[in-house]
Parts: sequence; structure tokens; C-alpha cells
Amino acid sequence: MMDETEFWALVDGAREDAEGDPEEQADLLVERLVLLDPEAVLDFARHFEARYQRAYRWDLWGAAWVLLDGASDDAFDFFRCWLIGQGREVFEGALHDPDALAELLDDFDEEIDGDAEDLGYAADEAYEQLTGLVMPDLGLPPAPEEPEGTPLDFENEALLATRYPRLWERFRGD
Repeated sequence: MMDETEFWALVDGAREDAEGDPEEQADLLVERLVLLDPEAVLDFARHFEARYQRAYRWDLWGAAWVLLDGASDDAFDFFRCWLIGQGREVFEGALHDPDALAELLDDFDEEIDGDAEDLGYAADEAYEQLTGLVMPDLGLPPAPEEPEGTPLDFENEALLATRYPRLWERFRGD
């Protein structure tokens, strides 16, 4: 049974070895997951999916919108994968206070960062390589229909600048 510490150790190790490149991180994660048994890969997938669902929040979407200068549904999905890929401290810090990403992120390059779609599929790919089968249902509650919290008007820049003052100043201030 994989615990939370082991989950984050895999995420962190892959990120560090990939030097922050999300695609490389996903590839390294697959390489490391195939060294485990299929049940451990399923545990990893459950940890990942639970955090992915926890991050489905309006306030976090607003932070993603500021960082990426706009974020569609898909872009927010890939942002949540990327956020998990940044490790426990950044992930938990962002859930506690999305505006704190201004301090939690050393650097943010819109060309590379904020989009880690492949990370979301790493466990599926590893499971398939190990077993030749598609990953079964993880037995988790269904994903929420709507993000948690109060919807924000992402088109209202004054609102975003007020709601995320540190992020706005660091990443959008001219």
C-alpha cells in the first residue's frame, strides 16, 4: 500500500530529475512506476486522482487564469496536473491560499509551466505497460460536476487583481 509520503517522493524525484520540465517529469514517472507492482501503480493513481479532484476549485482556477493569462476547462485540468507535479509544499500551499503561488513558485514560464497533461496519464501508461490492460476503475467518488467554492468572473481583471494581489503583481503587473 503506497502512502502519501511515497506518492510525493515519486512526484518530487521525477520533477527534480526532469529539472522542472513537465513532459520529462511524466516520462520519468512512468519509468519509475513500471518498476513497482500493478497494485502500487493503482495506489499512486488513487493519490493523484484524489488530489486532482481536491484542486477542482474556483479560487484555484482564478489563480491559474492569472498565471496563464486565461485558462479554459482543459487548460485548468492540465494546470491541476502540473500543480500536483510541483510537489506537496506547493500543492498544499496553493490549496490553502492560491495567491501564495506568487511566493511558492520560484519561476513560471508560460511556455513550459502550468500544463502537465501527460502527468495525469503517467499511472495509466505504467499500468498498461505492466499488465497489458487498461487501468480499472479506482473506486473513488465521481469527480464533482462543478468546481468547489464561489464562481469568479475571470474576465474582470480588476476583480482578479484584487483577489490575487501577489500573483497579479508578480506575473501580470506591467
